[in-house]
Amino acid sequence: MRRELLYITTIAIGLFVSATYAQWPVDIWCLGTFLYLFIITDRKERIEMIAVLAFATPMELFFSEVWLIYEYQRGLMPLFVPVGHYFLFDLGRRVAKRIPESSPVYLILALLPLVLYGAVKGTDTSAVILLILTFGFIRWGPEPRLYATMVWLALAMELWGTYLCNWTWASSVPYTGLTAWNPPLLVGAFYCFGDLLVNLSVAKFEGQPIGQVEHDVLG
Repeated sequence: MRRELLYITTIAIGLFVSATYAQWPVDIWCLGTFLYLFIITDRKERIEMIAVLAFATPMELFFSEVWLIYEYQRGLMPLFVPVGHYFLFDLGRRVAKRIPESSPVYLILALLPLVLYGAVKGTDTSAVILLILTFGFIRWGPEPRLYATMVWLALAMELWGTYLCNWTWASSVPYTGLTAWNPPLLVGAFYCFGDLLVNLSVAKFEGQPIGQVEHDVLG
């Protein structure tokens, strides 16, 4: 429970401090916390931590600097963002342990009315695509409880971050003809994809079947 509280307070307070006062204290705190966790943990979690940074950093730079689907408050990606992805990932898998194995699909179906509303109004047509992707991750991915959890955690974090103007999503998704809310309702689909890549990386380096990695992570 201490880890969960650490992650929640770091994300909530960190985004507030960065948006309202300055970014550098949040960078120092998040990088220091990440390094501390890296030192005290075991080999498997270290692989996960490195994998998250390896995937999150270029993906964030691509989405914000190349695809331009969102823009950060001060232009460039803050240093705390990649390590923040690990905090959210680890929080997600700890929360996922507590939800029933039969619930992932229902957790996503709860968002269906809003998906339909955004599609009909034309204000978040991207949610339809992201919803299909999310169902795909839950149906065929190795960690359905984690993916469903991440959809909700990512949405909560994105709502807080966009409310504070830490970043802003484009209302029209470049090069696609799609629209999006700020934040997109199913933004968690991006996190699901990243978590899947992390899971595959751990399976490769640990020499375990993917299903065994899921069992070890979620219990």
